[in-house]
Amino acid sequence: MNNHEIDYKLYGDDMQYVQVELDPQETVVAEAGALMMMDDSIHMETIFGDGSRGSQENGLMGKLFGAGKRLITGESLFMTTFTNVGSGKRHVYFASPYPGKIIPMDLSQLNGKIICQKDAFLAAAKGVSVGVEFQKKIGAGFFGGEGFIMQKLEGDGMAFVHAGGAIHEKTLQPGEVLRVDTGCLVAMTSDVDYNIEMVGGVKTALFGGEGIFFATLKGPGKVWIQSLPFSRLASRVFAAAPISQGGGGQSRGEGGIGGLFDMFNK
Repeated sequence: MNNHEIDYKLYGDDMQYVQVELDPQETVVAEAGALMMMDDSIHMETIFGDGSRGSQENGLMGKLFGAGKRLITGESLFMTTFTNVGSGKRHVYFASPYPGKIIPMDLSQLNGKIICQKDAFLAAAKGVSVGVEFQKKIGAGFFGGEGFIMQKLEGDGMAFVHAGGAIHEKTLQPGEVLRVDTGCLVAMTSDVDYNIEMVGGVKTALFGGEGIFFATLKGPGKVWIQSLPFSRLASRVFAAAPISQGGGGQSRGEGGIGGLFDMFNK
């Protein structure tokens, strides 16, 4: 067992947070800004990279390489570790950044590797490696909706991934194909074959409102799908924002008769 063994408990429904229980000298690593609260005797430290054994054994260059991989995915150069330096059990809490679910993943039961969207990682036991997964196919890279680069989580410990809305977990049988909106894919096991496919029909592509590309996932393997990608949520909020704030909505009300009165009242 290379990773620290941590216990956890999830709280909440649509706005979840996870309680991680640490024995003395156990450590959990998390994204900067994920902390909600922590007990006394928890030592917090900012580190380069992910703090995994590989990056530590390779010295400064290993740490810089680990930090560089995170920079490629658009994440911060730094991560934060939380270590129990007390004599008894202590707890640290991490909150989801927007409405959705936190998915606990035991990497030891998932062949030691998970591929996820670059902004999905929340926290993990120390020793879990947070790296970069390049898509092998150029089509998947340029038209994947969420980018050419995804994150990979490797190790044999617990990792926590966040997704928007409700979560659908599906186990694909060998040869079974699932077509998914590119933004709705949260994570998948390493044995899933991932590619990008164009929506058939010009009218469907232009007027369907779902984009012109979607992801095809071919089994065997396990996939996690989210019902509300953050990009979709952000675009709806921006569209409904007042014009004075740069959005596409009305400055008062939602339009119609109310908007007509607003026009005369100005």
